[in-house]
Amino acid sequence: MRLWDTMNNRHANISIFIPHMGCPHQCSFCNQRTISSTEKPPTVKDVDNILKSACSHLKSPSTTEIAFFGGSFTAIDRSFMISLLECAKSYLDIYQLAGIRISTRPDCIDEDILRILGTYGVTSIELGAQSMSDKVLEMNKRGHSADNVRHASKLIKAYGFELGLQMMVGLYGSTEQDELFTCSEIIKIHPATVRIYPIAILESTTLAEYWKRGIYKLYPFQKVVELCAEMLTKFENANIKVIKLGLHASESVEQNMLAGFYHPAFRELCESEIYKHIIETAINGTPGEYYVYVDPSCISKALGQKKANTAYFLEKGIKINILGDKNIPAGKARITNVSEIT
Repeated sequence: MRLWDTMNNRHANISIFIPHMGCPHQCSFCNQRTISSTEKPPTVKDVDNILKSACSHLKSPSTTEIAFFGGSFTAIDRSFMISLLECAKSYLDIYQLAGIRISTRPDCIDEDILRILGTYGVTSIELGAQSMSDKVLEMNKRGHSADNVRHASKLIKAYGFELGLQMMVGLYGSTEQDELFTCSEIIKIHPATVRIYPIAILESTTLAEYWKRGIYKLYPFQKVVELCAEMLTKFENANIKVIKLGLHASESVEQNMLAGFYHPAFRELCESEIYKHIIETAINGTPGEYYVYVDPSCISKALGQKKANTAYFLEKGIKINILGDKNIPAGKARITNVSEIT
């Protein structure tokens, strides 16, 4: 079991990781012990101790959720699930927390489950969709269909829960077209939040076996950055919040990953790619020197990691000067040719 307390000015999670419990399938990418860095499921006493400790240090209870992650929460033993929820709800009531968030499989949602979750203060439900291509789902042994995702999502929203969907990029058998199709189908469902997980091949998984045998090939790393940057833009333009892009930084993942697209600052790589595209589109290949104005908090993203964007344009005979302007919204830029103002 692991406590992951992520805090910023708007939101905090007290995350309780439940290992590979309840899930009836062993997906191609799954090594749950590696992902959650745990072997034993939490007891109610464990959860009580975690919540007691975390809540005693909270700075903003009203924006803090209790989150059960790591397994298929609604597929675990029903009485055990309810005992965990009862414990969590007692802290929800005492500290006036924002709610309880759970993650589960699309085929482990029905109206009976939703009524139970509502009774115990669950406010947000995330579904591991992973792909909206039935071919890709079958090849990766997911055990559910894209229609299961659509049906479960519709039920969750009808019962008033916040819906989150999770997708993976680079699964076995998936193409660039499949990734973008999944993005477009998720936009049609219109969840409140999305998590995008580029694939990491972990030891002791089916993907590891396929990769070692050479029957599973990965995209080039830069291609994945470009794909995720494109999808990040599409989701944000559709007013869908991408709350995670890339795997959580974890020594366990780093130690057990054979190959894949793990990077501790993956989201920033994608945001830098977005700025590169914005600048490139505006300049349209015209050599010269340019001032690029961005929100001051985004200067490093516009520069690119290790100033990769400035180097990229220099190779094309284009010099860019990244400057801060607090009047420019994050993710946008104003670009001026130096020759036009001198």
